[in-house]
Amino acid sequence: MHLKITGFAALTGLMLNTITWANGIPMVVGPCITCHGAGGSSQGPAIPTIASLEKQTFIDIMQAYKDGSRPSTIMGRFAKGYTEADFNIMADYFGKQPVVRYPQKFDQAKAEQGAKHHKKYCEKCHEDNGFKDEDGTNILAGQWMPYLQFNLTDFQTGERDMPKKMQKRLQEMLEKHCEQSLDEIVNFYGSQK
Repeated sequence: MHLKITGFAALTGLMLNTITWANGIPMVVGPCITCHGAGGSSQGPAIPTIASLEKQTFIDIMQAYKDGSRPSTIMGRFAKGYTEADFNIMADYFGKQPVVRYPQKFDQAKAEQGAKHHKKYCEKCHEDNGFKDEDGTNILAGQWMPYLQFNLTDFQTGERDMPKKMQKRLQEMLEKHCEQSLDEIVNFYGSQK
């Protein structure tokens, strides 16, 4: 009898391991892959790339979606179905994935003007043309332009809380260069490969 229970326990463990992992990818990551891609590099214009996000940043974002403090269309609903342990697994997986920047159409003249805005207003936090930032959390280079536009709108309307440094710099840029500067900076980040 003991042998049968041990064999059953081993078989059950093997089945759970198969359920938990598929092709080297934790199953809890499955719903994320649907929109963000297997490696976390999104191919959809309104969906951000989440590959290479710093672990605590990923967890903080998911917790904010879960508790409703970060606005979303569907992420809040998804996040409510997961635990902090799930967020840790997701963060570990996506944090190890390299970012793939897919080509997108951008306006070259706007991108060139946006590069100037970046250098003057954004570079202190979003270094190396937006490829990295001061704490590894807000990589802008190569993100989908519609996604960047939606987020800028959320920040401007107060839908999302804007960091004080960003608020000051953005206000200064808008005062000196008007609303078009937002489109120019989005084109600049979209042009980065």
